This record gives sequence, structure tokens and C-alpha cells, in this order.
Amino acid sequence: MDAFLSGQLLFSALVIGSVYALIGLGLNLVYGTMRLLNIAHGDLMMLGAYTSFWLLSLVGLSPILSLLIAALGASAIGAAAYFGLFRRQIEISGPVEKLEANSLLLFFGLSVVVQNLAALAFTASPRAVPYLDQVFRVGEISMTANRLLTLGVALALCAATVIFLRANIYGLAIKALIQNRDAAKIVGVKVERVQLLSFMLGFGLAGLAGVLLSMTEQISPFMGFPFTIAAFVVIITGGLGNLTGGIIAGFLLGFIEIYGVVLTSQNARSIILYGVFVAILLLRPQGLLGGRRVVR
Repeated sequence: MDAFLSGQLLFSALVIGSVYALIGLGLNLVYGTMRLLNIAHGDLMMLGAYTSFWLLSLVGLSPILSLLIAALGASAIGAAAYFGLFRRQIEISGPVEKLEANSLLLFFGLSVVVQNLAALAFTASPRAVPYLDQVFRVGEISMTANRLLTLGVALALCAATVIFLRANIYGLAIKALIQNRDAAKIVGVKVERVQLLSFMLGFGLAGLAGVLLSMTEQISPFMGFPFTIAAFVVIITGGLGNLTGGIIAGFLLGFIEIYGVVLTSQNARSIILYGVFVAILLLRPQGLLGGRRVVR
């Protein structure tokens, strides 16, 4: 019980929860504006993680500076995927159910291609980014500098995204598109421009999350899928299209995972993630924090 109430667990839950919130935010932007089920989201994180690894290994560039490069690279991939694969699908798919099904298949194919190209280029051997691994102690809590950095950057990125959506004209247009696509068109929202922006922003956030994870987790070409599942758990828990609810749900999932592992074992981590996913789909498919689809 003492371990269960420790500040160490609280810190760990906040770190992984902040990353889950960031991952879910990127996925929710793409789904909310276009109803595209991006199951390759975790693979974009993997590419961001490898960007950080290779920049540090080859030219000595710190992961802090790699954040911008990874974000720009992932956003460029997002723009290419939008124009090359998804713009026409959005235009011709008709009912939203058909669009979701088609996007699921396209993103699955993209995921397989990205994973295998990464394995071919980088090998499947796990790697690590040795950066800011010195330990700080506050009372009985041990905190590595890279985890503190991960928590701070993830919180800042989530806050910056929320401010952008509330204060910037393009952010407001994204919110309008999530709430009601037809009404957004009527009031003059440039739908295609906003869709492209959402795609690039969602992909860019995934790349940023990958850089942060590279400092605290081993990376490999196949690391992305568990984080894709975590992102779906987050957006389903928070309510599809509810971006603020998704951020809250990210921290909630972090707490469930960390404390669930303490109560069971490390091997139960995946079981907990999938169990939460299935339970929410069965008991409350609209999300624990969602009713109708809204953006706050």
C-alpha cells in the first residue's frame, strides 16, 4: 500500500499520461475533422523517435533541437499522404461509415509499408537515445532529467494546441469543422485548407511525441502499434472529437496503466490497455467524458 501511495508512482503516471494526451490529441485532430481512422499514428511516432536517434548519433544534435525537425518531417509526410491518398477518398467516399472503412484500410497499408521500410533501413534491433539520464531526487522521488523534460514539453505542447484552437482563426476553423462540417462550409470555412492543416498538425504532434519517447523508451521499427492502441483508448475515453476530453483521458489512462501494473505485473501492461479499450467500447462507446461530439 505504501508503494501504491508513493510520489514516485504519481510522477511516472504524469509522465506517461502527458505523452498519451499528446498522442491522442494528434489522432483526434485527424479523426475529428475528416473521420479518418489513422492506425498508422504510432508509426509516425516511431519515425520521430528514429529522427531523434540518428540526429544525435550522426551529428550530435540534441533531442530538444530534433523536436522541430521531427515535427516538420512528420508534417511533410502528412501533407504527402493527404494529397496522395486521402483527399480524393474524402471527396468520393459518400457516407461517413464508408470513409472510415476506406481510411482504415489505407492507413493499415501505410503502417505496414512504413514499419517494413524502417526495419529494412534501421534493422529490427532495439535502440536507445542516451540523453539527460542524470537522476534528481526530491524527497523520496527519483526523477531523471529526460522524464522531467518529457513531462514539461508534452504539457506545453498540449496547452499550446488548445490555445491555438481557441485563439487562432485557423484553430477556430478546425473546431468548426469538427463540430459541424456542413455548417462550417456555409459560413465560409475553407474546408480543404483546414483539412490539410489538421492532417499536418496531427502528424506533427505524433512526430513530436516520438522524439519525447525516444529519451525514455527503447525504440524499434515495430514500437508504434501499442501507442496507436493507447491513442485510440484516449480518444474513445475522452469522446471522439472532444479534444479537451482527450487530454484529460490521456492522463487518466496513464494513471490506470501505472497503478494497474503495480497491482498486477509489468507483463499485464498490454492487457490493461486492451482491457480498458474493450470495456469502454462495450459499456460506454460515446466515451467516459463524451456525449455528443463537441469541442471545448
